[in-house]
Amino acid sequence: MKICVIGLGYIGLPTAVTMANRGFEVYGCDIREDVVEKLASGTVHIEEPGLESAFLAALQSGRLHVDTKPSPADAYVIAVPTPFLKSDRPSMKPYREADLTYVLSAAEAILPHLKKECVVILESTSPPGTTRDHLRPVLERSGLTAGTDFYLAYSPERVLPGAILREIISNDRIIGGINSESARKAKDIYGEFVEGGIFETDCTTAEMVKLSENTYRDVNIALANELAKVCELVGSNVWDVVRLANEHPRVQLHQPGPGVGGHCIAVDPWFLVEAAPHDTPLIRNAREVNDAQPARVIAKIAALLESRGPGPILFLGVTYKANVDDMRESPCLEIIRHFAESGAEILVFDPHVEQYDYPLEESLKGAIKKARYVVYLVDHDEFKFMDPELLAGKVIFDTRHLIVEKSVPADAEVHLLGSATKRKV
Repeated sequence: MKICVIGLGYIGLPTAVTMANRGFEVYGCDIREDVVEKLASGTVHIEEPGLESAFLAALQSGRLHVDTKPSPADAYVIAVPTPFLKSDRPSMKPYREADLTYVLSAAEAILPHLKKECVVILESTSPPGTTRDHLRPVLERSGLTAGTDFYLAYSPERVLPGAILREIISNDRIIGGINSESARKAKDIYGEFVEGGIFETDCTTAEMVKLSENTYRDVNIALANELAKVCELVGSNVWDVVRLANEHPRVQLHQPGPGVGGHCIAVDPWFLVEAAPHDTPLIRNAREVNDAQPARVIAKIAALLESRGPGPILFLGVTYKANVDDMRESPCLEIIRHFAESGAEILVFDPHVEQYDYPLEESLKGAIKKARYVVYLVDHDEFKFMDPELLAGKVIFDTRHLIVEKSVPADAEVHLLGSATKRKV
């Protein structure tokens, strides 16, 4: 069976590689010529454990092909970005709504190749109704009818960056069809490599499931961020509060931090707000709380600079989460940009990032040596397990609770997000 995967990013490439290594003939396409050139030469363009070796195995097997345009296939998997835009709708201002340009462009690219019995599967996270109300009409311009002539389904990715290759196979799958036959046809494809459960439903329900999962996490993080504010006011430590509250068998609080990033949790809740702007105050408020976190961190760092005087500030981490190279929607970007534009002397170190808007320090040890202030923004393993002696004499602001439990030198001044007082550990 020939599968064409459209979009070779953080989800599309691992999906194409997995399918090829499970015996499908896979044609991966991406409109970015530089990405296709890299892949054709045997080089992956994203950081993900195990992906490079799995990609090379698929490429060398002859079952994986890459190009800038879709190829004729039996099934098409759309895994392109769905970014958001500032909304012009009065009910949404100053909020955001989905940009479906990439999804609809992918559908347009499929049209010349669409034939009877083809299966089209959208994986891109999308607002409810996208498959039914936006994707279907474009594809039916072929003269074929979805659900009878060809099959149309939505199956959202549900993987964790850093474990994508494993979770593509092991995680449960939700498959929503435009009708039951479409869901069954898509299930037949995923059933060839998914070892978790596969649950069939309609496409709009599947879209809602994906958005609900990430919105749950966003609201939970917003709660943790608000608890952090309260703890600072009443003289407590939010990290202790969260840890002890989670000893309750029916409580699972998330952790606070400098904000929420990535192309899922920071984006998906807006798609629900877009669908029902007057009926989602909780979701909207959670987004506002988390979007305001970078400004809170900026204010706290600025207060340290004002009370202790200027000096080089080292920012540890620019990605949106630990141990990945993905900077999409990262709250770190806003924080670092603010101090760079304000004229502060900044240093930036991230072992997972090769290129960034500002120069990156070559070594952690060397970067810390230059700095007076050290700001922990991302909980990379390299920061968790670094030598605490490096922090002697530094003023530290920790947004990730990485070093408070460690034995740092006595002259290191530690400030913790969500804690009322500075702590010398």
